[in-house]
Amino acid sequence: MTKQRWLDRPPVRDFPPASARARIVALGFGLGAAGVFLGIFAIVAANGLQPLEFDLWWRDLLESQRTEVGVFIAFIPAFVGGTVVMVVIPILVVAAFFWRRRRWSAVNMATAIIVVVAIGAPLSYVVGRERPEGTLAEDLATSFPSGHTAVATTFAITLALLLRRWYVTVAGVLWIVFMMWGRTYLSTHWLSDVFGGLFEGIAVSLLVWAAIETWRASGDSPASMDEPSAERGSIST
Repeated sequence: MTKQRWLDRPPVRDFPPASARARIVALGFGLGAAGVFLGIFAIVAANGLQPLEFDLWWRDLLESQRTEVGVFIAFIPAFVGGTVVMVVIPILVVAAFFWRRRRWSAVNMATAIIVVVAIGAPLSYVVGRERPEGTLAEDLATSFPSGHTAVATTFAITLALLLRRWYVTVAGVLWIVFMMWGRTYLSTHWLSDVFGGLFEGIAVSLLVWAAIETWRASGDSPASMDEPSAERGSIST
């Protein structure tokens, strides 16, 4: 295939709106994840924002196995999940969706990232939980929830929902686990912080996807956003 033919090939466009069953499942799991997130927050707050027993156990376990190579590897998700990079990457993905005329996918990704940051960033400052002593990265008292984990989870799940490819899902899960490990390996977060970020990200990605798919299915969305898909079938769950 020549370069010109590749540039001229038809756009993929969005999938048709998800089925009612798929939206209900996403809504249910999203609300459940939100409940778990609030539960973790309640436990952390009830403990005076001090580390929980399993937080201390996990920190001591990782510190006992820490190596220079491990620290170098742990800084990879710390850098990629940093503020600048995690703004640039979603912008590039949103731009790519628009270029492929997947306008709803672009809106979904942009909305999910904005919402998760709008919730997590102010909350971490309001909570003001201290990071583990001896942290190798950030040292501000903004430990709960883990913003890196929340954004990574939101990005990975949203991308998996939009692309619907098993390898995207597998890669997303591995990236989330890698991020959670890296943040705790560097003693930048307590284990409860990264689990808080995990469930925040799950809740945001699923609820935003369900809301946008419901809007699409309602028929009230702008006609220019609802171009029929030429290549995909509707989702069934």
